Amino acid sequence: MTHGDSTGGEGRLRLYSYLNAEHTRTYVAIMRLFTATLLPDLSPNEVAAALKPLEREGRLDIGESDPDTVADRLKRLKDWGNLVQGRRETIASSIAEFVRGAFRYQINKLAVRVQRDVDELLRVPEGAREVSRELLPAIERGLSKLGGTLSQAMVAEAQAPSAASAKRAKEELAEQVTTLFLQHAELAVTVRDFYAYLGQVVTRFHLDPEEISGFRNLLVEYIQMVVEDVLRHTPAIAESLAGLAPARGELLRILGPTERLGIAVERGRGRSETDWRELTDWFADRPGRPSQVTALREATARAIGSLLASVKRATAGGGLLPSRRAELLQLAGWLDSAGPHRSHELYAAAFGLYSARHLLPAPEHDGDDEHTPWRDGPVVEVNVSVRSRGDRGARGRASRIQDDPMLQETLLAQAREADRQRAAAVAELSAAAPALAQSNLSAEALEVLCELLTMAMAQRERDTDTGSAADPVHGLRLTINHVPDQVTQIATSGGVLTLHHASVQLGGQA
Repeated sequence: MTHGDSTGGEGRLRLYSYLNAEHTRTYVAIMRLFTATLLPDLSPNEVAAALKPLEREGRLDIGESDPDTVADRLKRLKDWGNLVQGRRETIASSIAEFVRGAFRYQINKLAVRVQRDVDELLRVPEGAREVSRELLPAIERGLSKLGGTLSQAMVAEAQAPSAASAKRAKEELAEQVTTLFLQHAELAVTVRDFYAYLGQVVTRFHLDPEEISGFRNLLVEYIQMVVEDVLRHTPAIAESLAGLAPARGELLRILGPTERLGIAVERGRGRSETDWRELTDWFADRPGRPSQVTALREATARAIGSLLASVKRATAGGGLLPSRRAELLQLAGWLDSAGPHRSHELYAAAFGLYSARHLLPAPEHDGDDEHTPWRDGPVVEVNVSVRSRGDRGARGRASRIQDDPMLQETLLAQAREADRQRAAAVAELSAAAPALAQSNLSAEALEVLCELLTMAMAQRERDTDTGSAADPVHGLRLTINHVPDQVTQIATSGGVLTLHHASVQLGGQA
């Protein structure tokens, strides 16, 4: 089994090896050459001829278009699984040219996807990606029409399975399903990319005035517009998906393959139960599994809070400046343009770290390299408090306690249950009071008895050796007296409680 045919994760991940190897630009240029045409079948000589213009333009290193070098690069790509080897008749003017031309290469299917993703990634701008909101009403309309199309296809198939009308109905159904899933895939990708960019924005601490204005528009206008569109169309989409669920089996049967090709075929989206389940989970909640719409709403709430805090921090007036970023950048510019002596003076004046006088021999240097300039050395992370206020002191107050009604109800229910158990235990002790020695107390009643017994023994009077304690809520009082040579035994569900030289009485509140 070759690397390109391997279904394991390790074999497939090797397809990305050329992106982190030496001569990456050459490998990327070769892969672009193979992905530019359908069914490519190229020899090292043909690849070398195609790379020569890139080398002349300076987009490749000198010598990368040499046929021997190209042959080595192609062999490495084959070892990684990106290319597969093929043969066909070759016309050559020398044995060496024949040997190079005899080894022809074709591209692996998964490698096409890898290079396509690479090119797409390199074309992506740094800014936010616009969410394709216009796809939401298109998805809603597509789902509303899909039920009627499915009914027509089922009727046409039942009347005349081989008729042209049944074939047209099936093709129309397949067209609508494919369009629906392509629209949803584009919508999901744009939403995911937009909120990934938003996650980078909300973690930033410093904002320029232009960025503040842009993020304010992003916050007030665009995010609200996206969420409103999603929430407006989601109920109708979820309702259509729920109505289509009973007939989903017939839909998948009609869209099933008409011919058996004898090989494994990767089918389009919407042709399996998993595809429809994922589409439904994107719009509708399930028990214990919130939908992507719910996740989008929660992420929006967090992003709005973070963006508001950032804008408020950057635009707050009065007191200390909201940030010392400009001062630090100005100091860095001075240090960069100053000479060695002037740099030491600036550093000492800014941070108060004057040179020390050593009375002993200088210790060994503990840095990375004493000859490395400071600007090329390791970067030290500066705390927010140091950047903002110039000190490390803690600021702010404790967070406000959040109001959680569900937690309050849970605690109240637990308290009511504890009171009910306590009342039942006290009632059991009151009923057993006339014949406590012959009773068999439960674990809850024994717990209350031991509690009262402990308090009574702690409050015994020295003159009479008598102590008492009461439950102030339920009015049960326990009295213990010191009686020499008397043994009191109380049977319980967990054993027998034995008290020596003591008698116990239970009664009402005194």
